[in-house]
Amino acid sequence: MQTMARARFVRVSARKARLVLDQIRGKSVGEALATLEYTPRAAARLVEKVLRSAVANAEHNYQVRDLDDLRVVQAYADGGPVLKRVQPRAMGRAFSIKHRTSHLTIGVSDETNGAVAAPARPSAPPPAREERPTAPARRTTARRGSARGGDKPAARATRKPKEKK
Repeated sequence: MQTMARARFVRVSARKARLVLDQIRGKSVGEALATLEYTPRAAARLVEKVLRSAVANAEHNYQVRDLDDLRVVQAYADGGPVLKRVQPRAMGRAFSIKHRTSHLTIGVSDETNGAVAAPARPSAPPPAREERPTAPARRTTARRGSARGGDKPAARATRKPKEKK
């Protein structure tokens, strides 16, 4: 038996939530709750709510009463929609601010019923690397031009001047 719980559109970035989810993946539910209680991250409170929801789903749907039997087998965060805002800055400029959201998913399983801990997501084997001839090393100590790449007269010559209306 495997039970899932999902919290969608949570106002925390997926990258920050993954740091917390990586700590509880594969642990028993009691151990995961204890870990989350002492994790000093805002995402830990949100992950704890989802974990408690997954445990409640297991108790309600499968009548699991012993929390020691449950283990976190899936825990991942997918990126959600991004709320885009504009922050006015000096001299009429505008900086964009991205409020990221995520979808948190936690799956718990009863290991006494023969369920094995599955990986969070099936991963394909890495593609085979082709052996390419290596390019000769470039000297990086003597650079000419500015730090942004120097003068590029060829690029300037190809640009067309703007037409005036």
